[in-house]
Amino acid sequence: MPSIRPAGHYGSAMLVGIALTCSLVAQPRANQSTSRVKGAIDRQVRVVRSGDRHPLARPEYDAGAVSPNTRLQRMILVLLPDEEQQQALLTLLEAQRNPHAPEYRQWITPQAFGERFGVSGEDIERVTVWLEEQGFEVEPVPAGRRSLVFTGMAAQVDRAFHSEVHRFVVNGEDHLANAADLEIPAALADVVAGVASLHDFHARPQHHAQALDVPATPFYTSGSTHYLAPGDFASIYNVVPLYNANITGAGQTVAVVGRTNINVADVNAFRSFFKLPARPPVVVLNGTDPGIVAGGELMEAMLDVEWAGAVAKEATVKFVVSASTRVSDGVALSAQYIVDRNLAPLITVSFGLCEANYGSSGNQFWNALWQQAAAQGISVFVSSGDSGAAGCDSAGAFTATSGPGVNGLCSSPYSTCVGGTQFADDVSSGSYWKTTNDGTGSSAMGYIPEAAWNESGAMGGSGLWSSGGGASILYPKPSWQTGTAAPSQNRRYVPDVSLNAAIHDGYLVCQNGSYYVVGGTSAAAPALASAMALVLQKSGARAGNANPRFYALAAGGGSVFHDTVAGSNTVPGVTGFSAGAGFDQATGLGSIDVYRLATNWSDSATPAPSFQFSVSPLSITLRPGGSAAVALSLAALDGYSSPVTVTAGTLPRGVTSSVGSGVSLALDGSVTTITLQTGANVTPGSYSLTFSAKGGGLTKTAPLGVVVLPACKFTVSKTSLTVEGSGGSASIVIAVGAGCDWTAVTSASWIGVGTSAGSGNGTLKLTIPANSGPPRSGSVAIAGVKLTVTQGQMPVPTIGTTGGTFPAAGGTGSVAVVANAAITWTAVSSVSWVTITANDIGNGSKTVKYSVAANQGSTRSTVFLIAGRNYTVTQASGCVYRVTGAPPVSTASVMSGSLTVATGNSCTWNASSNVSWLTLVTGQTGQGNGAVYWHTVANTTGKERSAVLTVAGSKVTITQKGR
Repeated sequence: MPSIRPAGHYGSAMLVGIALTCSLVAQPRANQSTSRVKGAIDRQVRVVRSGDRHPLARPEYDAGAVSPNTRLQRMILVLLPDEEQQQALLTLLEAQRNPHAPEYRQWITPQAFGERFGVSGEDIERVTVWLEEQGFEVEPVPAGRRSLVFTGMAAQVDRAFHSEVHRFVVNGEDHLANAADLEIPAALADVVAGVASLHDFHARPQHHAQALDVPATPFYTSGSTHYLAPGDFASIYNVVPLYNANITGAGQTVAVVGRTNINVADVNAFRSFFKLPARPPVVVLNGTDPGIVAGGELMEAMLDVEWAGAVAKEATVKFVVSASTRVSDGVALSAQYIVDRNLAPLITVSFGLCEANYGSSGNQFWNALWQQAAAQGISVFVSSGDSGAAGCDSAGAFTATSGPGVNGLCSSPYSTCVGGTQFADDVSSGSYWKTTNDGTGSSAMGYIPEAAWNESGAMGGSGLWSSGGGASILYPKPSWQTGTAAPSQNRRYVPDVSLNAAIHDGYLVCQNGSYYVVGGTSAAAPALASAMALVLQKSGARAGNANPRFYALAAGGGSVFHDTVAGSNTVPGVTGFSAGAGFDQATGLGSIDVYRLATNWSDSATPAPSFQFSVSPLSITLRPGGSAAVALSLAALDGYSSPVTVTAGTLPRGVTSSVGSGVSLALDGSVTTITLQTGANVTPGSYSLTFSAKGGGLTKTAPLGVVVLPACKFTVSKTSLTVEGSGGSASIVIAVGAGCDWTAVTSASWIGVGTSAGSGNGTLKLTIPANSGPPRSGSVAIAGVKLTVTQGQMPVPTIGTTGGTFPAAGGTGSVAVVANAAITWTAVSSVSWVTITANDIGNGSKTVKYSVAANQGSTRSTVFLIAGRNYTVTQASGCVYRVTGAPPVSTASVMSGSLTVATGNSCTWNASSNVSWLTLVTGQTGQGNGAVYWHTVANTTGKERSAVLTVAGSKVTITQKGR
């Protein structure tokens, strides 16, 4: 999930497109587009567009220019309105949310947007002709007239923009990017901002997924983790009252931005399993079908599509798919398609890249697109990111290296940036989750207090996984982001709102027929968009930019938001922001109560302020000398803000409480845990304790049942256990009084504990695997009694033979390995002429097979390892020798001559004489081809004599006359 570098300079045109105004001026004319391209377009008179070169397109990563014929598809040329148009657009956007303005909720079409706020038709024609003259293929003009999409070759890009496209190798990954700032003809400077991207450092999916390690049903675990089904979301975030009022999203549409195709069958299976109506998503292809894209892309798509329809279960989900190219992100192409075709009143986007990486034109593109969406009445929900306050780093990074940053897709004031929370249900989870599921796979009982999502290494987790948030480096503070504890600096702060995003209690997703649990703000964004479909159905109208209404509701009370005041988005390498009362840069305004959001969306009357008080669980059981945790929770309703003090009533004798004389609780629904402790001599029995919460003239009470049982005594059948190296199992009998709970816990990973908890008498089964290492020992604590387990070492493998002998022609051989099934072993040959043909890696008893190549040299041998044992292979020589050279004519005088040996390069040979009067001058030994030189002394014996030369096994007779 590339590191980010500081952003380049952003020109005034960018800031003009961002500025907000609170004043209302005269209603703009029906068409304010005027032509601004004057005179001929001279390629030699150019202006530089700085800020559009990716920070990682650096010289040290440069691998050279791509081929001039490299095809670069679907680049986005960003076009600029003039200042008068931009001011008129801002005025319209302000008026559309002002109930007293004639334009209130008078949304416009994409065509009307283009006519009033886009580049003029004449200028569009001039720019299009210029692109075509450079050899580019230009797609039909988008209705909004704020951009053009074009395709061409790398050589054409260099010709048009005077910047080569190069390969860059960053952290072992191959990328394309422009190697220099772009240049455009000066005649186009007023209408062309630049290219949204000319690289493939694309936005990253904002999710974290893991496969379930339990069967598909039930989706409940008895530990601290629970999985979020659609029904759980409805219970926790108070959707059920809307369902009861037949508000189910009927007639609404949520558009999902994607860049991979999906398996619709998985969506249907998800909906069927969780008893959602059968409403398959509508897959819309924008251009070439990318198919199923590998990596996290498919999981992102399945998460977004399934959860975009999980809350608004009768809504239509339209999934728009655009293939990413080497120079354009499919996310941008899909988002543009949705807005330009007014495809839906709600858009969800679960991708992210920090502002610094989008560059000047990229940020201009996104801000302009979300402005167009707002003018058309479209509400945009974008995940805030999963790297905490370090939005320019990958969530999977060990530590942040690029400093603070926020997601450039959601930092525009015209999109709602959706952050992440996590449920604070580790203490007394039984207060929030049932131990069984209902018919929809749900087990949540109601709202669960939340903290800022942070599962990063800073909190004992891994990576940077945490709620994205912080201050924009581009946008000033919108007029509506005030009065909610937002920082006073003139910056746009994100996120705006949050929902659960933790892998702890993560969202269930069906992919390829299997279920996964998924966390990340990628889950929060589609879930919020789906919830907003219910809001739109109830209000009967589009909402446009939802942010002003969100902040107004937060300021006006009505308990629409669960204010998150615990946790932070600090991650390794970057100090983030703590959650606190009101707005904060970790969770924004907090999470939503969907029913209250829908009820209050249209300015309905606010109920009287009050608060909820709860004690969980409803009863506890103690034994002498024991303790139990009790969760107290206060939640403000409808703007209640007075302090509240909680006290405990009369306690049974021998029972003490950590409440003392009283404790003040936060009003945000967070849990305060208190402890009840019993002494050793407490009297067993049943008691009732009442807690009282007082404040603001109101008193709320909550009862707690307290049962004190007799002390428990435990015995176990064994306190020591010896196991052979091959492994085994044992049953331990536990004897204990009725109603006494026990647990079995071990810190030794190799000791398998079956049923690890029980009540009353029971049997614990231990399973010990084979031990392939040295002897070991460990222990199990059973009902507080220590059981020691020792295990010997498993026998080492043996082999049937220690070697084999082969002729020069070679052959095949086999070796039987005898080993325990738990031992993995290898067979490795270190020479090329011996090849392992079967079972070079094995476990347990198997037969290793090998082949020996023909030998064309001298005798050879090798030793290789089979299951750690030496195995020797010896092979006979395969040498053939040819000796040539005729003896000279016999004479009594000194004689001399030579013989030639022809043989293989690795073959050795010897030469010798059988008499002393014939000696070898050279060539007594040799290897490969060679020669033997000999000579005799004169023969003065008067008799003829003979000698035999033996050369490489051949015998040659030399005869010498006498005198």
